[in-house]
Amino acid sequence: MKLKLYILLLISTSLFAQKVETSIDTTKNKIGAQFTLTLKAKVKPTSKVIFPTAKNFGSLEIIESYPIDTIKENDKFELIKKYGLTQFDSGRYVIPRIPVLIDRIPVFSDSIKVEVFNVKVDTLKQKMYDIKPIILVEKPTGDWWKYLLGFILFLGLGFLGYFLYKKYRKVPEKAIVYNSPIEKATSLLQLLEKKELLAKGEIKEYYSELTDIARDYIEEAIEIPAKESTTSELILALRAASAKKKMKLSKETLLGLEKILKQADLVKFAKVKPLDFEIADDRERIEKTIVILDKSIPVVVDENSKKWELLQQEIKLKKEQRKKRMTFAGILVGIIAFLITYTITTKGFDYVINGFSGYSTTELLEGDWIKSDYGNPSVMIETPKVLTRLDTKKTIPKDAMALIKDMQMFGYGSLIGEFNIIVSTIQFKKETQIDLTQSLNGTIQTLESQGCQNIIAKQEEFTTDKGIKGIKGYGTFSNNGHKMYYEILLFSQSGGLQQIMIAHKEGDENAEKISERMLNSVELQITN
Repeated sequence: MKLKLYILLLISTSLFAQKVETSIDTTKNKIGAQFTLTLKAKVKPTSKVIFPTAKNFGSLEIIESYPIDTIKENDKFELIKKYGLTQFDSGRYVIPRIPVLIDRIPVFSDSIKVEVFNVKVDTLKQKMYDIKPIILVEKPTGDWWKYLLGFILFLGLGFLGYFLYKKYRKVPEKAIVYNSPIEKATSLLQLLEKKELLAKGEIKEYYSELTDIARDYIEEAIEIPAKESTTSELILALRAASAKKKMKLSKETLLGLEKILKQADLVKFAKVKPLDFEIADDRERIEKTIVILDKSIPVVVDENSKKWELLQQEIKLKKEQRKKRMTFAGILVGIIAFLITYTITTKGFDYVINGFSGYSTTELLEGDWIKSDYGNPSVMIETPKVLTRLDTKKTIPKDAMALIKDMQMFGYGSLIGEFNIIVSTIQFKKETQIDLTQSLNGTIQTLESQGCQNIIAKQEEFTTDKGIKGIKGYGTFSNNGHKMYYEILLFSQSGGLQQIMIAHKEGDENAEKISERMLNSVELQITN
Protein backbone atom coordinates (compact mmCIF):
# COMPACT_ATOMS: atom_id res chain seq x y z
CA MET A 1 0.00 0.00 0.00
CA LYS A 2 2.93 2.33 0.75
CA LEU A 3 4.31 2.08 -2.80
CA LYS A 4 0.96 2.81 -4.48
CA LEU A 5 0.79 6.16 -2.71
CA TYR A 6 3.39 7.49 -5.11
CA ILE A 7 2.40 5.96 -8.45
CA LEU A 8 0.00 8.81 -9.28
CA LEU A 9 2.80 11.31 -8.67
CA LEU A 10 3.96 10.43 -12.18
CA ILE A 11 0.66 11.38 -13.84
CA SER A 12 -0.68 14.95 -14.06
CA THR A 13 -4.25 15.51 -13.00
CA SER A 14 -6.82 17.16 -15.25
CA LEU A 15 -7.64 20.87 -15.22
CA PHE A 16 -11.07 22.11 -14.24
CA ALA A 17 -13.46 24.45 -15.99
CA GLN A 18 -14.24 26.58 -12.96
CA LYS A 19 -12.12 29.64 -12.16
CA VAL A 20 -11.44 31.66 -9.05
CA GLU A 21 -10.70 35.35 -9.55
CA THR A 22 -7.84 36.55 -7.36
CA SER A 23 -6.99 40.10 -6.32
CA ILE A 24 -5.12 41.95 -3.56
CA ASP A 25 -5.40 45.54 -2.36
CA THR A 26 -1.64 46.17 -2.51
CA THR A 27 1.48 44.23 -3.43
CA LYS A 28 3.83 46.36 -1.30
CA ASN A 29 3.41 46.96 2.41
CA LYS A 30 5.26 47.55 5.64
CA ILE A 31 6.16 44.89 8.19
CA GLY A 32 3.08 43.90 10.20
CA ALA A 33 0.67 45.78 7.88
CA GLN A 34 -2.31 43.96 6.40
CA PHE A 35 -2.69 42.67 2.84
CA THR A 36 -6.34 42.08 1.89
CA LEU A 37 -6.61 39.08 -0.41
CA THR A 38 -9.94 38.65 -2.26
CA LEU A 39 -11.18 35.41 -3.87
CA LYS A 40 -14.27 35.45 -6.11
CA ALA A 41 -16.10 32.38 -7.40
CA LYS A 42 -19.07 32.46 -9.79
CA VAL A 43 -21.16 29.31 -9.38
CA LYS A 44 -24.62 27.92 -9.91
CA PRO A 45 -27.19 28.28 -7.11
CA THR A 46 -26.98 24.53 -6.47
CA SER A 47 -23.18 24.44 -6.18
CA LYS A 48 -21.42 23.88 -2.87
CA VAL A 49 -18.34 26.06 -2.33
CA ILE A 50 -15.81 25.61 0.49
CA PHE A 51 -13.09 28.23 0.98
CA PRO A 52 -9.89 27.20 2.82
CA THR A 53 -9.56 27.74 6.58
CA ALA A 54 -5.78 27.60 6.91
CA LYS A 55 -3.61 29.59 9.32
CA ASN A 56 -1.07 30.56 6.67
CA PHE A 57 -1.01 31.12 2.92
CA GLY A 58 2.57 30.33 2.06
CA SER A 59 4.80 32.46 4.29
CA LEU A 60 2.04 34.99 5.06
CA GLU A 61 0.03 34.61 8.22
CA ILE A 62 -3.77 34.91 8.14
CA ILE A 63 -4.76 37.40 10.84
CA GLU A 64 -8.45 37.64 9.90
CA SER A 65 -10.89 35.63 7.79
CA TYR A 66 -13.87 37.79 6.74
CA PRO A 67 -17.42 36.45 6.22
CA ILE A 68 -18.43 35.41 2.72
CA ASP A 69 -20.35 38.02 0.68
CA THR A 70 -22.90 36.81 -1.87
CA ILE A 71 -24.00 38.74 -4.99
CA LYS A 72 -26.66 37.41 -7.36
CA GLU A 73 -25.96 37.88 -11.08
CA ASN A 74 -28.74 36.59 -13.34
CA ASP A 75 -28.82 32.80 -12.87
CA LYS A 76 -25.52 32.64 -10.97
CA PHE A 77 -24.13 33.65 -7.60
CA GLU A 78 -20.82 35.40 -7.01
CA LEU A 79 -19.23 34.40 -3.70
CA ILE A 80 -16.61 36.82 -2.36
CA LYS A 81 -14.19 35.72 0.37
CA LYS A 82 -11.58 38.08 1.88
CA TYR A 83 -8.52 37.29 4.01
CA GLY A 84 -6.34 39.63 6.03
CA LEU A 85 -2.66 38.62 5.63
CA THR A 86 0.53 39.93 7.20
CA GLN A 87 4.26 39.19 7.51
CA PHE A 88 6.70 40.30 10.18
CA ASP A 89 9.93 39.80 8.18
CA SER A 90 10.97 41.96 5.24
CA GLY A 91 11.45 40.38 1.83
CA ARG A 92 9.65 39.23 -1.29
CA TYR A 93 6.98 36.56 -0.84
CA VAL A 94 4.55 34.61 -2.97
CA ILE A 95 0.97 33.93 -2.05
CA PRO A 96 0.60 30.41 -3.49
CA ARG A 97 -2.27 29.01 -5.48
CA ILE A 98 -5.09 28.47 -3.00
CA PRO A 99 -7.50 25.52 -3.48
CA VAL A 100 -11.22 26.31 -3.32
CA LEU A 101 -13.55 23.29 -3.34
CA ILE A 102 -16.44 23.73 -5.81
CA ASP A 103 -18.74 20.73 -5.71
CA ARG A 104 -15.85 18.76 -4.10
CA ILE A 105 -13.50 19.64 -6.97
CA PRO A 106 -10.43 21.77 -6.05
CA VAL A 107 -10.11 24.95 -8.15
CA PHE A 108 -6.93 26.96 -7.58
CA SER A 109 -6.51 30.71 -7.43
CA ASP A 110 -3.65 32.64 -9.08
CA SER A 111 -0.39 33.08 -7.19
CA ILE A 112 0.54 36.70 -6.33
CA LYS A 113 3.94 38.22 -5.50
CA VAL A 114 4.07 40.70 -2.63
CA GLU A 115 6.87 42.70 -1.02
CA VAL A 116 7.31 43.62 2.66
CA PHE A 117 9.48 46.67 3.63
CA ASN A 118 11.29 47.43 6.84
CA VAL A 119 10.14 50.31 9.02
CA LYS A 120 12.85 52.98 9.14
CA VAL A 121 14.21 53.58 12.65
CA ASP A 122 16.19 56.67 13.59
CA THR A 123 18.97 55.23 15.75
CA LEU A 124 20.05 58.72 16.84
CA LYS A 125 16.78 59.40 18.62
CA GLN A 126 15.83 55.83 19.55
CA LYS A 127 17.91 54.36 22.35
CA MET A 128 19.40 50.96 21.45
CA TYR A 129 20.07 48.06 23.82
CA ASP A 130 22.41 45.07 23.65
CA ILE A 131 21.02 41.70 22.69
CA LYS A 132 20.21 39.63 25.77
CA PRO A 133 22.15 36.38 26.22
CA ILE A 134 20.49 33.02 25.53
CA ILE A 135 18.80 31.55 28.58
CA LEU A 136 19.02 27.76 28.87
CA VAL A 137 15.66 26.11 29.44
CA GLU A 138 15.45 22.87 31.32
CA LYS A 139 14.48 19.98 29.10
CA PRO A 140 11.02 18.74 30.03
CA THR A 141 11.07 15.33 31.68
CA GLY A 142 7.95 14.19 29.82
CA ASP A 143 4.37 13.68 30.84
CA TRP A 144 4.65 9.96 31.61
CA TRP A 145 3.82 10.60 35.28
CA LYS A 146 0.38 11.92 34.22
CA TYR A 147 -0.41 8.59 32.57
CA LEU A 148 0.92 6.71 35.62
CA LEU A 149 -1.23 8.82 37.94
CA GLY A 150 -4.28 8.23 35.73
CA PHE A 151 -3.63 4.47 35.72
CA ILE A 152 -3.30 4.34 39.52
CA LEU A 153 -6.47 6.44 39.86
CA PHE A 154 -8.29 4.04 37.50
CA LEU A 155 -7.24 1.05 39.62
CA GLY A 156 -8.29 2.86 42.80
CA LEU A 157 -11.73 3.66 41.41
CA GLY A 158 -12.09 0.05 40.29
CA PHE A 159 -11.30 -1.31 43.75
CA LEU A 160 -13.62 1.28 45.36
CA GLY A 161 -16.47 0.30 43.06
CA TYR A 162 -15.93 -3.39 43.81
CA PHE A 163 -15.86 -2.69 47.57
CA LEU A 164 -19.11 -0.69 47.44
CA TYR A 165 -20.73 -3.38 45.31
CA LYS A 166 -19.80 -6.10 47.79
CA LYS A 167 -20.92 -4.00 50.74
CA TYR A 168 -24.30 -2.73 49.53
CA ARG A 169 -25.47 -5.38 47.09
CA LYS A 170 -28.59 -7.25 48.08
CA VAL A 171 -27.69 -10.86 48.72
CA PRO A 172 -30.67 -13.18 48.22
CA GLU A 173 -31.60 -15.18 51.28
CA LYS A 174 -30.35 -18.72 51.02
CA ALA A 175 -32.82 -21.54 51.52
CA ILE A 176 -32.26 -23.26 54.86
CA VAL A 177 -31.13 -26.87 54.49
CA TYR A 178 -31.96 -29.25 57.34
CA ASN A 179 -30.05 -32.45 57.97
CA SER A 180 -33.09 -34.42 59.19
CA PRO A 181 -36.91 -34.12 59.49
CA ILE A 182 -36.69 -33.83 63.31
CA GLU A 183 -34.23 -30.94 63.02
CA LYS A 184 -36.55 -29.20 60.55
CA ALA A 185 -39.63 -29.66 62.76
CA THR A 186 -37.85 -28.42 65.90
CA SER A 187 -36.50 -25.34 64.11
CA LEU A 188 -39.91 -24.47 62.60
CA LEU A 189 -41.57 -24.72 66.05
CA GLN A 190 -39.02 -22.23 67.41
CA LEU A 191 -39.64 -19.87 64.48
CA LEU A 192 -43.40 -20.15 65.09
CA GLU A 193 -43.00 -18.82 68.62
CA LYS A 194 -40.91 -15.89 67.38
CA LYS A 195 -43.74 -14.78 65.09
CA GLU A 196 -45.87 -13.94 68.17
CA LEU A 197 -49.12 -14.83 66.40
CA LEU A 198 -50.92 -15.39 69.74
CA ALA A 199 -50.00 -11.90 70.94
CA LYS A 200 -51.54 -10.54 67.74
CA GLY A 201 -54.70 -12.54 68.23
CA GLU A 202 -54.13 -14.72 65.18
CA ILE A 203 -55.09 -18.02 66.82
CA LYS A 204 -56.36 -19.64 63.62
CA GLU A 205 -53.08 -19.00 61.82
CA TYR A 206 -51.16 -20.28 64.85
CA TYR A 207 -52.95 -23.66 64.92
CA SER A 208 -52.75 -23.95 61.14
CA GLU A 209 -48.94 -23.63 61.17
CA LEU A 210 -48.62 -25.80 64.27
CA THR A 211 -50.45 -28.74 62.71
CA ASP A 212 -48.72 -28.23 59.35
CA ILE A 213 -45.36 -28.67 61.07
CA ALA A 214 -46.55 -31.97 62.59
CA ARG A 215 -48.02 -33.23 59.31
CA ASP A 216 -44.85 -32.29 57.36
CA TYR A 217 -42.72 -34.22 59.82
CA ILE A 218 -44.95 -37.33 59.66
CA GLU A 219 -44.94 -37.26 55.85
CA GLU A 220 -41.16 -36.88 55.56
CA ALA A 221 -40.07 -39.17 58.40
CA ILE A 222 -42.69 -41.96 58.28
CA GLU A 223 -43.53 -41.56 54.58
CA ILE A 224 -47.32 -41.41 54.64
CA PRO A 225 -49.51 -38.75 52.90
CA ALA A 226 -50.18 -36.65 55.98
CA LYS A 227 -50.83 -33.29 54.26
CA GLU A 228 -53.76 -34.46 52.13
CA SER A 229 -55.36 -36.68 54.78
CA THR A 230 -58.09 -35.78 57.25
CA THR A 231 -57.43 -36.21 60.94
CA SER A 232 -59.11 -39.64 61.04
CA GLU A 233 -57.34 -40.82 57.88
CA LEU A 234 -54.00 -39.65 59.26
CA ILE A 235 -54.38 -41.55 62.55
CA LEU A 236 -55.40 -44.75 60.72
CA ALA A 237 -52.43 -44.43 58.35
CA LEU A 238 -50.10 -43.75 61.28
CA ARG A 239 -51.28 -46.91 63.09
CA ALA A 240 -50.79 -49.00 59.92
CA ALA A 241 -47.28 -47.59 59.38
CA SER A 242 -46.44 -48.22 63.06
CA ALA A 243 -47.32 -51.90 62.69
CA LYS A 244 -45.54 -52.23 59.34
CA LYS A 245 -42.30 -50.56 60.45
CA LYS A 246 -42.44 -52.06 63.95
CA MET A 247 -42.62 -48.71 65.65
CA LYS A 248 -43.15 -48.75 69.39
CA LEU A 249 -45.99 -46.25 69.77
CA SER A 250 -48.39 -46.23 72.73
CA LYS A 251 -52.12 -45.65 72.36
CA GLU A 252 -51.80 -42.53 74.53
CA THR A 253 -49.40 -40.96 72.03
CA LEU A 254 -51.76 -41.52 69.10
CA LEU A 255 -54.81 -40.41 71.09
CA GLY A 256 -53.02 -37.25 72.21
CA LEU A 257 -52.03 -36.41 68.62
CA GLU A 258 -55.59 -37.07 67.42
CA LYS A 259 -56.99 -34.78 70.13
CA ILE A 260 -54.67 -31.89 69.11
CA LEU A 261 -55.47 -32.28 65.42
CA LYS A 262 -59.24 -32.27 66.10
CA GLN A 263 -58.82 -29.19 68.32
CA ALA A 264 -57.05 -27.48 65.43
CA ASP A 265 -59.88 -28.43 63.06
CA LEU A 266 -62.40 -26.80 65.40
CA VAL A 267 -60.30 -23.63 65.58
CA LYS A 268 -59.89 -23.42 61.80
CA PHE A 269 -63.37 -24.38 60.68
CA ALA A 270 -65.73 -23.86 63.66
CA LYS A 271 -63.99 -20.68 64.92
CA VAL A 272 -63.57 -22.19 68.40
CA LYS A 273 -61.23 -20.13 70.62
CA PRO A 274 -59.27 -22.24 73.15
CA LEU A 275 -58.06 -20.84 76.44
CA ASP A 276 -54.48 -19.70 76.83
CA PHE A 277 -53.39 -22.70 78.91
CA GLU A 278 -55.02 -25.06 76.38
CA ILE A 279 -53.02 -23.46 73.56
CA ALA A 280 -49.80 -23.83 75.58
CA ASP A 281 -50.60 -27.50 76.32
CA ASP A 282 -51.28 -28.23 72.64
CA ARG A 283 -47.94 -26.63 71.64
CA GLU A 284 -46.07 -28.73 74.22
CA ARG A 285 -47.88 -31.96 73.25
CA ILE A 286 -47.10 -31.47 69.55
CA GLU A 287 -43.39 -31.10 70.31
CA LYS A 288 -43.34 -34.15 72.62
CA THR A 289 -45.30 -36.23 70.10
CA ILE A 290 -42.85 -35.39 67.30
CA VAL A 291 -39.92 -36.38 69.56
CA ILE A 292 -41.63 -39.68 70.52
CA LEU A 293 -42.40 -40.49 66.87
CA ASP A 294 -38.77 -39.79 65.89
CA LYS A 295 -37.40 -42.05 68.63
CA SER A 296 -39.79 -44.87 67.72
CA ILE A 297 -38.61 -45.06 64.12
CA PRO A 298 -36.17 -48.02 63.79
CA VAL A 299 -32.60 -46.99 62.95
CA VAL A 300 -31.58 -48.28 59.54
CA VAL A 301 -28.06 -47.90 58.28
CA ASP A 302 -28.48 -45.95 55.04
CA GLU A 303 -25.85 -45.50 52.42
CA ASN A 304 -27.32 -42.06 51.71
CA SER A 305 -25.88 -40.78 54.99
CA LYS A 306 -22.39 -41.78 53.89
CA LYS A 307 -22.97 -40.14 50.53
CA TRP A 308 -24.11 -37.01 52.36
CA GLU A 309 -20.89 -36.88 54.37
CA LEU A 310 -18.80 -37.41 51.25
CA LEU A 311 -20.75 -34.67 49.50
CA GLN A 312 -20.09 -32.26 52.38
CA GLN A 313 -16.38 -33.07 52.29
CA GLU A 314 -16.29 -32.49 48.54
CA ILE A 315 -18.04 -29.11 48.94
CA LYS A 316 -15.54 -28.11 51.62
CA LEU A 317 -12.62 -29.13 49.40
CA LYS A 318 -14.00 -27.10 46.47
CA LYS A 319 -14.33 -24.03 48.71
CA GLU A 320 -10.71 -24.34 49.79
CA GLN A 321 -9.58 -24.73 46.16
CA ARG A 322 -11.63 -21.70 45.13
CA LYS A 323 -10.04 -19.67 47.91
CA LYS A 324 -6.58 -20.64 46.68
CA ARG A 325 -7.49 -19.71 43.09
CA MET A 326 -8.78 -16.31 44.23
CA THR A 327 -5.55 -15.69 46.15
CA PHE A 328 -3.47 -16.68 43.13
CA ALA A 329 -5.58 -14.47 40.86
CA GLY A 330 -5.08 -11.49 43.20
CA ILE A 331 -1.31 -12.01 43.15
CA LEU A 332 -1.35 -12.34 39.36
CA VAL A 333 -3.37 -9.11 38.95
CA GLY A 334 -0.88 -7.31 41.20
CA ILE A 335 2.06 -8.56 39.12
CA ILE A 336 0.35 -7.51 35.87
CA ALA A 337 -0.43 -4.06 37.29
CA PHE A 338 3.22 -3.67 38.34
CA LEU A 339 4.47 -4.73 34.90
CA ILE A 340 2.09 -2.32 33.13
CA THR A 341 3.15 0.54 35.41
CA TYR A 342 6.83 -0.27 34.86
CA THR A 343 6.34 -0.45 31.08
CA ILE A 344 4.54 2.92 31.03
CA THR A 345 7.36 4.59 32.97
CA THR A 346 10.12 3.09 30.80
CA LYS A 347 8.61 2.90 27.28
CA GLY A 348 5.64 5.25 27.36
CA PHE A 349 1.87 4.97 27.41
CA ASP A 350 1.59 4.64 23.63
CA TYR A 351 3.60 1.39 23.75
CA VAL A 352 0.97 -0.11 26.07
CA ILE A 353 -1.88 1.15 23.83
CA ASN A 354 -0.26 -0.60 20.84
CA GLY A 355 -0.54 -3.91 22.68
CA PHE A 356 3.06 -4.21 23.96
CA SER A 357 4.25 -4.71 20.39
CA GLY A 358 5.91 -2.76 17.60
CA TYR A 359 7.33 0.64 18.32
CA SER A 360 6.79 3.28 20.94
CA THR A 361 6.88 6.93 19.88
CA THR A 362 8.38 7.71 23.30
CA GLU A 363 11.14 5.19 22.62
CA LEU A 364 11.66 6.56 19.10
CA LEU A 365 11.88 10.15 20.33
CA GLU A 366 14.31 9.46 23.15
CA GLY A 367 16.45 6.88 21.30
CA ASP A 368 19.58 7.34 19.18
CA TRP A 369 18.80 9.12 15.89
CA ILE A 370 20.52 8.50 12.57
CA LYS A 371 21.29 11.08 9.87
CA SER A 372 21.72 9.54 6.43
CA ASP A 373 21.36 10.08 2.66
CA TYR A 374 18.61 8.36 0.67
CA GLY A 375 17.95 8.16 -3.10
CA ASN A 376 19.38 10.04 -6.09
CA PRO A 377 19.48 13.03 -6.08
CA SER A 378 19.97 12.33 -2.41
CA VAL A 379 17.73 13.44 0.44
CA MET A 380 19.53 13.83 3.76
CA ILE A 381 17.25 13.47 6.78
CA GLU A 382 17.61 12.65 10.45
CA THR A 383 15.34 9.75 11.56
CA PRO A 384 14.88 7.75 14.77
CA LYS A 385 15.42 4.49 12.83
CA VAL A 386 17.31 3.59 9.65
CA LEU A 387 14.96 3.61 6.64
CA THR A 388 14.95 0.36 4.67
CA ARG A 389 14.87 0.12 0.88
CA LEU A 390 11.50 -0.81 -0.64
CA ASP A 391 11.04 -2.81 -3.86
CA THR A 392 9.30 -0.70 -6.52
CA LYS A 393 9.47 -2.96 -9.59
CA LYS A 394 6.61 -5.27 -8.62
CA THR A 395 4.09 -2.53 -7.95
CA ILE A 396 4.69 0.18 -10.58
CA PRO A 397 2.92 -0.38 -13.94
CA LYS A 398 5.08 -1.06 -16.98
CA ASP A 399 3.86 2.05 -18.82
CA ALA A 400 4.88 4.18 -15.84
CA MET A 401 8.29 2.47 -15.58
CA ALA A 402 8.92 3.34 -19.24
CA LEU A 403 9.10 7.02 -18.25
CA ILE A 404 11.39 6.53 -15.25
CA LYS A 405 15.16 6.39 -15.39
CA ASP A 406 15.63 5.64 -11.70
CA MET A 407 13.29 5.41 -8.70
CA GLN A 408 14.34 4.70 -5.13
CA MET A 409 12.11 4.44 -2.10
CA PHE A 410 12.91 4.01 1.60
CA GLY A 411 10.56 3.68 4.56
CA TYR A 412 9.83 2.74 8.14
CA GLY A 413 6.49 1.71 9.73
CA SER A 414 3.15 1.79 7.93
CA LEU A 415 -0.18 3.65 7.84
CA ILE A 416 -1.86 0.64 9.48
CA GLY A 417 0.69 0.79 12.29
CA GLU A 418 -0.20 4.43 12.99
CA PHE A 419 3.31 5.70 12.16
CA ASN A 420 4.90 5.94 8.71
CA ILE A 421 8.00 7.54 7.17
CA ILE A 422 8.61 7.43 3.39
CA VAL A 423 11.46 9.04 1.43
CA SER A 424 11.41 8.64 -2.37
CA THR A 425 13.35 10.06 -5.31
CA ILE A 426 12.47 9.79 -9.01
CA GLN A 427 14.56 10.59 -12.10
CA PHE A 428 12.80 10.68 -15.47
CA LYS A 429 14.41 9.65 -18.76
CA LYS A 430 13.35 12.91 -20.37
CA GLU A 431 13.43 16.31 -18.78
CA THR A 432 9.92 16.94 -17.46
CA GLN A 433 8.36 20.10 -16.05
CA ILE A 434 6.69 18.93 -12.85
CA ASP A 435 3.79 20.78 -11.24
CA LEU A 436 4.27 20.10 -7.54
CA THR A 437 0.69 21.09 -6.72
CA GLN A 438 -0.65 18.57 -9.22
CA SER A 439 1.73 15.95 -7.79
CA LEU A 440 0.40 16.63 -4.31
CA ASN A 441 -3.17 16.26 -5.60
CA GLY A 442 -2.18 12.94 -7.13
CA THR A 443 -0.86 11.72 -3.79
CA ILE A 444 -4.09 12.71 -2.06
CA GLN A 445 -6.14 10.89 -4.72
CA THR A 446 -3.99 7.81 -4.14
CA LEU A 447 -4.70 8.00 -0.42
CA GLU A 448 -8.41 7.98 -1.22
CA SER A 449 -7.99 4.94 -3.49
CA GLN A 450 -6.28 3.10 -0.63
CA GLY A 451 -9.29 3.49 1.69
CA CYS A 452 -8.40 6.74 3.46
CA GLN A 453 -11.48 8.84 4.17
CA ASN A 454 -12.36 12.39 5.25
CA ILE A 455 -9.10 13.76 3.83
CA ILE A 456 -8.40 17.40 4.64
CA ALA A 457 -5.60 18.88 2.54
CA LYS A 458 -3.73 22.17 3.01
CA GLN A 459 -0.73 23.53 1.13
CA GLU A 460 2.02 26.09 1.62
CA GLU A 461 5.50 26.88 0.31
CA PHE A 462 8.54 25.29 1.93
CA THR A 463 12.19 26.33 1.68
CA THR A 464 15.17 24.38 3.03
CA ASP A 465 18.06 26.01 4.89
CA LYS A 466 20.05 26.00 1.62
CA GLY A 467 17.31 27.87 -0.25
CA ILE A 468 15.78 24.97 -2.22
CA LYS A 469 12.09 25.73 -2.67
CA GLY A 470 9.27 23.21 -2.69
CA ILE A 471 5.77 22.82 -1.31
CA LYS A 472 4.43 21.34 1.87
CA GLY A 473 1.10 19.53 2.05
CA TYR A 474 -0.47 18.67 5.38
CA GLY A 475 -3.79 17.72 6.90
CA THR A 476 -5.70 14.77 8.35
CA PHE A 477 -7.49 11.64 7.18
CA SER A 478 -9.25 8.62 8.69
CA ASN A 479 -7.78 5.16 8.21
CA ASN A 480 -8.29 1.82 9.95
CA GLY A 481 -10.51 3.42 12.59
CA HIS A 482 -7.91 6.08 13.52
CA LYS A 483 -7.56 9.75 12.67
CA MET A 484 -4.13 10.35 11.14
CA TYR A 485 -2.12 13.54 10.60
CA TYR A 486 0.22 13.74 7.61
CA GLU A 487 2.89 16.07 6.23
CA ILE A 488 4.35 15.82 2.71
CA LEU A 489 7.37 17.74 1.32
CA LEU A 490 7.77 17.84 -2.48
CA PHE A 491 10.81 19.18 -4.40
CA SER A 492 11.54 19.22 -8.13
CA GLN A 493 15.14 19.45 -9.39
CA SER A 494 16.33 18.89 -12.98
CA GLY A 495 13.05 17.25 -13.92
CA GLY A 496 13.25 14.84 -10.98
CA LEU A 497 11.05 14.53 -7.94
CA GLN A 498 12.03 14.25 -4.27
CA GLN A 499 9.40 13.53 -1.64
CA ILE A 500 9.26 13.06 2.14
CA MET A 501 6.02 11.86 3.73
CA ILE A 502 5.33 11.44 7.44
CA ALA A 503 2.02 10.17 8.82
CA HIS A 504 1.14 9.47 12.45
CA LYS A 505 -1.84 9.20 14.75
CA GLU A 506 -3.36 12.61 15.47
CA GLY A 507 -2.87 13.84 19.02
CA ASP A 508 0.32 11.83 19.65
CA GLU A 509 2.58 14.52 21.12
CA ASN A 510 5.73 12.42 20.82
CA ALA A 511 5.00 11.69 17.15
CA GLU A 512 4.52 15.43 16.52
CA LYS A 513 7.94 16.14 18.03
CA ILE A 514 9.50 13.38 15.89
CA SER A 515 7.89 14.80 12.73
CA GLU A 516 9.03 18.36 13.50
CA ARG A 517 12.61 17.24 14.16
CA MET A 518 12.78 15.22 10.93
CA LEU A 519 11.35 17.96 8.72
CA ASN A 520 13.71 20.55 10.22
CA SER A 521 16.67 18.29 9.39
CA VAL A 522 15.88 17.85 5.67
CA GLU A 523 18.76 18.72 3.33
CA LEU A 524 18.75 18.09 -0.43
CA GLN A 525 21.57 17.46 -2.87
CA ILE A 526 21.70 20.48 -5.17
CA THR A 527 21.70 19.44 -8.84
CA ASN A 528 22.53 21.53 -11.89
